[in-house]
Amino acid sequence: VQLQASGGGLVQAGGSLRLSCAASGIIRRPNVMGWYRQAPGKQRELVASVTSGGSANYADPVKVRFTVSRDNAKNTVYLQMDNLKPEDTAVYYCNVRDFRSEFWGQGTQVTVSS
Repeated sequence: VQLQASGGGLVQAGGSLRLSCAASGIIRRPNVMGWYRQAPGKQRELVASVTSGGSANYADPVKVRFTVSRDNAKNTVYLQMDNLKPEDTAVYYCNVRDFRSEFWGQGTQVTVSS
């Protein structure tokens, strides 16, 4: 399984970005697709995830501002990020895991200027 992420960039505080991550290959179900982020000097942390059944989970700092969704037919997960803050600046990684395996995308940089 390979994950290809896109959609990062530079945005001013209060702006929006939409990340996409397409998975190629055979993915078992049930599974969870999600997004993690890692800021300089910090550990990688979960941002949001969504199960193949559609149940979503969010980290507290992004609740209300971010929305995770997926298209099972396309094996693609999205992260809509609104009202971005400078503290959201990080490399964002997509992730897919099932009962046996876990896969990571290459990461996409999100930079929010104040």
